[in-house]
Parts: sequence; C-alpha cells; structure tokens
Amino acid sequence: MKFWKYHGLGNDFIIINNMESKISLDGNAAMKLCHRRFGIGADGVIFVEQSTQAQAQADIRMLMYNSDGSRPEMCGNGIRCFAKFVYDKGIVKKNSIAVETDAGIMNIEMKVEADIARTAIVNMGQPDFSAAMIPVTIQKPEVINHEVDIEGNKFKITSMRMGVPHTVVFIDSLEDDSVIKLGKLIESSEYFPRKTNVNFVKVLDRKNIILRTWERGAGYTYACGTGACASVAAGIVNNLIEEKVKVQLRGGDLIIHWKDRGDIYMEGPATEVFEGICSNW
Repeated sequence: MKFWKYHGLGNDFIIINNMESKISLDGNAAMKLCHRRFGIGADGVIFVEQSTQAQAQADIRMLMYNSDGSRPEMCGNGIRCFAKFVYDKGIVKKNSIAVETDAGIMNIEMKVEADIARTAIVNMGQPDFSAAMIPVTIQKPEVINHEVDIEGNKFKITSMRMGVPHTVVFIDSLEDDSVIKLGKLIESSEYFPRKTNVNFVKVLDRKNIILRTWERGAGYTYACGTGACASVAAGIVNNLIEEKVKVQLRGGDLIIHWKDRGDIYMEGPATEVFEGICSNW
C-alpha cells in the first residue's frame, strides 16, 4: 500500500489515495499505522476518495481517522494537507477546491507558486455555540465564559462546535505538563458526553494569541486548525481580541479571520514530508 506523509505545522498525517476504492481500513488499522514505534507514525490517517455528493458540487471526499482509531468529522490542519496533496498530485487541479467531509462541504482556495500549492485558505464555516450541538450537559443555551469544576480544578470555559467539539480556556501559563494534565481532564469530563478538544489560550494583544491544544482522539499535538478557529471565535465573543488574529501554535502560525461574525477563514501552510510503501497492508 502506497502512502504519503504530510504535516500542517507539525500536525502530521498519513495520506492514502483511495480514488479507486480498493483500500479498506478500519479504526484498528489506523491506530497501528499511526503508532510512532510500530507503525508509520502520525496524528491521523486521511483517505482521498471519490465524492459521494457530486450533485452538491464537491470535487472530492476526505475521510479521516484519529490516531486512537476514532473518526473526527474533519480536521483543519488535515484538510490543508489534503488539499495540497490533491492539487500537487493532479487529482483535482483547481485553485478552488470543494471537499466533502463528515462536517459538510469545505471550500478551499489554494495559493500556488510554480505549480506547487504553498498555502491554503479554508472557509471553516461558522461556529455553533448551541450547547445541544457540542454537546455539553451544562443546562444553558450556550456555554460562554462559564465556570466549571473538574476534580477540584476551576476553569471558565467557552465551548462550541467548529466542525468538531471545542472548548477554550483563557489562561496565563501554557506549560506543557499543565496542558497535558488539564487537557485530559476536560476532554473526558462529565460535561462532555462525546468528549471535546481542549484549547488553552494566552492573549498577547488584540491581534496575537498563543494556543496549545489537547486534541480529542490524538492528544497533545503541534497544531490544530479547528482549535485555532474556535479559540479566535471564543476570544471575539469574550471581547478579548480583534476579528483577524495571528495564532501562534507549537508548530508555527495560522492567520484566522472571523469577519463580521460570518464564516471563519483559516490560512496556513501544508508540507509533504515523504512517500513510501507499507508492505503489511
């Protein structure tokens, strides 16, 4: 089985071309492929497939598994890698690409130099703050700047669905050990019956933030595109930042723009690392 390895600011993925629908892998197989000692090593596996929504004008379909075998609806860094892959490999040779995901159709604009896709601008849609859609068990229509107590740790959280569930905590210290410990607690707490991605944000000024994300199903990653979008949305509704912000992640920077509280746009790079053959599949 041929595969490619890509990363979006250090958030890394195995990409498999399944346009002929000859490859069938489940969550258990994805876990083995993502294992960093016994497999290829990645935060997730992405399949490139024929769109099932041709009448809705999707060019292609992205199907993904996390490293723990779960299926996320979509992934912000993953979809930039996906878009670069299908453009550079000539599968969809268009500067504007409509990608079918489990979170709906995502529209992507490629910035191309010398026939190579360098960066992508993704229309990430609108955040949904409805508690029922996240879902969250807190008995409020929306969870914005709401204090919770998780095993004696008190936080003020803002939660939303940004394609996938996200919870944002504004904090002064972003030490790795603390992010990992508290991220695990919040992700699997009783407040979130389907778990949640957890974003810890330090506001530098109204146009710059630092983000550290504990991802549902993947753990502490170098970058999270949907998390960056969720963090900017949370910062805006809490009146902490402007509508266009540079988000500094462990693996690099993303530009997030939530203009007039309409659709959120994410701009950032994707990088091909290598290609190879996995002989055991």
